[in-house]
This record gives sequence, structure tokens and C-alpha cells, in this order.
Amino acid sequence: MLRAARARRIAAATAFGGGGLTLVGGGTVALLHLQARLARNAIGRTQWDRPEADGVHGRGEGPPLDMLMAGDSTAAGFAVEKASQTPGVMLARGLSAAAERPVRLRCTAVPGATSASLEQQLERAGAHDSLNPYDVAVVFIGANDVIRRVSPNDAVSHLRAATGALVGAGTRVVVATCPDLGTVRPIGWPLRSVARRASRQLAAAQTIAVTEAGGRTVSLSDVLSGEFTADPTTMFGPDHFHPSAAGYAQASFAVLPSVCAAMGLLPEPEGTRGGGEGLLPADRAAVVAAETAGTEVSPMEPTDEELPVRGRWITRVRLPFRRASRNTRTEDSPTRAPGGAR
Repeated sequence: MLRAARARRIAAATAFGGGGLTLVGGGTVALLHLQARLARNAIGRTQWDRPEADGVHGRGEGPPLDMLMAGDSTAAGFAVEKASQTPGVMLARGLSAAAERPVRLRCTAVPGATSASLEQQLERAGAHDSLNPYDVAVVFIGANDVIRRVSPNDAVSHLRAATGALVGAGTRVVVATCPDLGTVRPIGWPLRSVARRASRQLAAAQTIAVTEAGGRTVSLSDVLSGEFTADPTTMFGPDHFHPSAAGYAQASFAVLPSVCAAMGLLPEPEGTRGGGEGLLPADRAAVVAAETAGTEVSPMEPTDEELPVRGRWITRVRLPFRRASRNTRTEDSPTRAPGGAR
């Protein structure tokens, strides 16, 4: 069970220069190294001609909203054939339907990227320009930090800095936190349990760092595990590691409500929802999110009455929205926007 103190310790270490935390301890046994080598060999090599996703998507009245998509291979939609199958385009079209305005997408995501590369991606996108900020930025990041055994202190520090820079420029930020790598089929036990623990610890620390920097997070956790187990030939891509177009659609469906909420197109949760608290301290919310796929955590200022009880950082927690069926197709209209908009 992931503990709030562990998530808080990782996130706090990045803020105060602490060190010594690692995703996998230095005493990792030879079996884990052997399993890691076998897993790498089981993952196929895929040549990818990246489709052009940048441009204006959707339709409606008024000038386009500007959306930035940054992060790793999941953000890029690695191995899909059509731009319409990438998460960036799916989210842009869903946001356009909800806002009834076109959306101009800029995607700087790079397969293999770690959190350290986010700053370079923001620079390429011109995202530091406070005179002409993006309306919203969506970031998928974390899996490669786990795979490459990047210190979570370093990974979270880079993500915190990127989120702070975007928020400071006037951009709303939604971060899809590290997915549960324990669901990847080529990874066997006991390496799978190590990957699961490391993924969830990083996701929880990411949630704390992002909300404290003014962004909001969505937990991917094991959002794809049920569908991947039930129908791996459909949900996995050709390398047996990355999602297929249908898998990317599932991830996009989990993130779209939070993008719409960040843009003020959905009401914020209040009070109790679905049997759980709507307001939680950031560290407790981070643990709930890491364990519950699709959970959104967003920052808010505590009232004078709440401050002594809840502490400086308090968050809203939105429990998962209903997910799409695994038969979702993504050719042209991959998702339906909240509120019935098409």
C-alpha cells in the first residue's frame, strides 16, 4: 500500500534539495536485471512515420483555443498511422466540441522523453511567452523516468519546474501522471511488482508537485489494464509495449474531462462525491489518485477555518468519470465531449 508520507517525502525532497531516494534500491538482485533484459528483448522494434498532428482541429465560433501537448511517447501517440489517432488530436477535438470553438494544437512530445526534457519541449513551443500563452497544456510523463531509473527527486523537480513555468505564463496545466508499468505484459514477476510500486510512488509525488505548482493531475494508474488483459491484440501496438489507437483513446477519454474542467467547461466538485471526500490534503489526495485510475486532483486555497486542519495545500478530488468501452474506435470522432456535445 502506498503511503502519503512516502509521496510527500519524495515531493518535499525536490523542493528543499534533498536526495537519496531512488525508484529501485541499489541492492536490486540479479534476477531483476535478467528479467529487465528479457523484457527489452520481448518488446518489438517499430519504425514510425509520425503523422502531422499540429494544426487547427474541430470547429465552432470564435478564434481557436491554443493547446500544447508535451511529454513522452504516449503524448505523441507512438506507432499510430493517422493524426486523428494521436491523443493530442483526440483531446483537441474533444475540447473543441465542448467549447464550441476550434482548437489549435502544437505537439512537442518526443518518444522516450523523461521529465528532464520538458523544459526543452516548452522552449520549442514558445510556451514561456506570457504575452501570448497557450490556453491549456497537457503533459503525459513519467514512464521513462521509471524505466531509466531516474531519481524521483530529479524527475519530480523537472516536472514541478515545467508546471510552474507554464502556470506563471498564464497557461492552465493538466498532467497525466505515470501509468502503472506493472500492467505491461512483457514484464514478469517479481520485476512487475517493483515496476508497479515505483510507478505509483512517482505518480503520487507528481500529483503533489503539480498541484502545489498550480496545475492539476489525472491518474492513469492501471486505467488500461482491464482492457489490455481482456483484448491485448487490440489494445497493444505492434511493439507489444505501447498502446494501440484504441488504447490511446482510452487514455484520452480519462484525461478529457480534466482538460474541459481546466477550461471552465465543467463544474468543479464540491463536498462529498461518490462516497469520498471532495477536499483532501495534497498528500492524501495523491495516494488516492495513484491507487484509483482516472482520479483528478486540482489545487485550491484553504479557508481560514480549514488551514489549521488541512495545512497549506488543499486539493479538490474528482473521482473517475465513466470510461468508454474497449470497443472505442478513433478514426475521426474518438471521444464524445462531456454534456452530450458531439
